[in-house]
Amino acid sequence: MKKFKVAIIGPGNIGTDLMIKVMRYSDILEMGAMVGIDPASDGLARAQRMGVPTTHEGIQGLINMPQWSEIDFVFDATSAKAHISNAAIIRQFPGKKMIDLTPAAIGPFVIPPVNFADLDLESVDNVNMVTCGGQATIPIVAAISRVAKVHYGEIVASIASKSAGPGTRANIDEFTETTSHGIEKVGAAERGKAIIVLNPAEPPLVMRDTVFTLSDPADREQIRASVHQMVAEVQKYVPGYQLHQEVQFEDILEQNPVFIEGLGHRWGLKTTVLLRVVGAGHYLPEYAGNLDIMTSAAKATAERWAQYLMK
Repeated sequence: MKKFKVAIIGPGNIGTDLMIKVMRYSDILEMGAMVGIDPASDGLARAQRMGVPTTHEGIQGLINMPQWSEIDFVFDATSAKAHISNAAIIRQFPGKKMIDLTPAAIGPFVIPPVNFADLDLESVDNVNMVTCGGQATIPIVAAISRVAKVHYGEIVASIASKSAGPGTRANIDEFTETTSHGIEKVGAAERGKAIIVLNPAEPPLVMRDTVFTLSDPADREQIRASVHQMVAEVQKYVPGYQLHQEVQFEDILEQNPVFIEGLGHRWGLKTTVLLRVVGAGHYLPEYAGNLDIMTSAAKATAERWAQYLMK
C-alpha cells in the first residue's frame, strides 16, 4: 500500500502524541518531518531520536527541507494565530493538504464520523478539527439531530488542568467560539453554546463532557439508539470514548417552556448525555483524553483523505 508522508508543525504534547500515533499505528501514513521553532525543544529531540527529520526554523524551514517535495499532509498543532500565517504559506503549494488542530477554523469543520463524507475533497485543501470538546460532543448533538430538530445544544467540557498546556490556555476564547459554531454547523443545532472547565483536581481526572440538547418531541428510544450508534463510530478511532451514564430525558412542557436567546421560548424534549474520554496513553497520560481525541481524530481524517486520494 502506498504511504502518504506527513509533516507536523508544533512539537508540543499534541504534535508529539500525533507523531507517535502516525509512526506506530497507521498503515497509510508515515512521518516526513517534525517542525518547531525552538532548537532545544523536547519534542524535536524526541523526533530526532526516533529518526524523523526535523527543523527548528518553523514553516520556512519545512519548505527548505529536501523532504518537502514528498510531503502530502501538513498537520498544524501550533496556535490559532500561527495557523493563519502557516496556512497562507502552505496554500502557495498546490497539492499539499493541511489539517488544522487549532481553533483557527480557516477551513471547514471536520468531525470524522459526522461529516467527512460530505466534504468536497476535490477543492478543499485545509480542514479544521474544531476543538477537543467539539470532537467529543458534536457527534452526540449530530446523533440527536438525526432523529429530531435540535433547537439548542450546550456542551460542558471538563479537562484536567495538567492536560491544558500553554496553547490550550492561550486559545480559550477561540475554543468556546469555534466549538459553539461547530455545534451549529456540524451538529445541526439552531443555537450552540460551549463551556470549558480546567479541573485542578489531584490526581488529575479524565476528560468528562456533558451534552444538553433541547429538541422537538421525539421517540426516546430512537434518540438513545442513535447516540449509541454514534458512540460506537467514534470508538473505532478513540477506544477510550465512553458513555458515562445512560442517556437521560426530560419533557419541557408548553406551559413551562425554556427561553433561548435569539430563538425565543421553546418546548420539547431535553436530552442529557454524559461522556468520559480516557486517553490511549501512547505518549500522553490517560487523563489527557482531551488531547488524545484531537490527535486521534486528526489521524483518522488524514487516513480517510489518503484513502480517497488513492482511489
